[in-house]
Amino acid sequence: MKTKFLLIGTCIITLSFFISCNSDEKTNDGSSAAITNDEIIANAKIDASVEDVTNIAEDQFSAQLNINSKPSGPIKSFLPSCATITTVLTNNTWTKTVDFGVEGCTLNNGNTVKGKMVVSFSNDFSSSTQTISYTFEGFYHNGRKLQGSKSIVRTIKETNILVTPHPVSTASIDLTITFDDGKVYTRKGSLVKEMTSGYDTWFDWDDNVFVVTGSGSTTFPNGDTFSAEITTPLEFNAACRKSIAVKGIVSITKNGASAIIDYGSGECDTLATVTKDGVTEEIDLKK
Repeated sequence: MKTKFLLIGTCIITLSFFISCNSDEKTNDGSSAAITNDEIIANAKIDASVEDVTNIAEDQFSAQLNINSKPSGPIKSFLPSCATITTVLTNNTWTKTVDFGVEGCTLNNGNTVKGKMVVSFSNDFSSSTQTISYTFEGFYHNGRKLQGSKSIVRTIKETNILVTPHPVSTASIDLTITFDDGKVYTRKGSLVKEMTSGYDTWFDWDDNVFVVTGSGSTTFPNGDTFSAEITTPLEFNAACRKSIAVKGIVSITKNGASAIIDYGSGECDTLATVTKDGVTEEIDLKK
């Protein structure tokens, strides 16, 4: 039985510092100067990969945490039925291997995955703070190969965003993403994601709402480094079944150039507005 979990990533996920580099404008050292819409779209593709693997990792933690709990309604899970899960307890540490097979599986948001993820965490669920770690074995998301590791520190506490105690996770990211054209990107950063709705119904993924803050940087094949900061918290609604924020604003910079990405006011779509040099236009992040 699959259960719901906290999206960290995520959200990370939607951060616009994960961008490819294909601008025609160059600096003196040959790197790209301007930030293009194509780069922002490439960023969104990487974000979706990181978002989904974070979901998978926390799903396995939540499944073990609630293994003896009976749902009060129908189970709406994130993982597809084609995923095979192997669980081992060794020296008070759970290790869960999620195998999507060599042919792959389709998640409920339409993204495809294949290969394995190995998720581990402590058997001490009474602890107020828990660390979830995961790695990859021949893992691909929408044709992109993911390598490296990630850790998530999960607590239950009150915050300025929500005074009721709720799950709050801090994700440390250190990943390498290889596109199907062979180009390699590296991502580092730290994000804080809070589950502001749905945390009391672990069996229903669709009612989850998350708010994300944080910053980070990404290095691209040509050596460009992108920096990003969430200036207005990003909001994710699991019922939208997509890996893109429905609200929030991110500021990105690269080689002195800057752009503002606004994810809207709650619409369940893949659109965002981008402002560069005083000009604002709408783009589709899944184009």
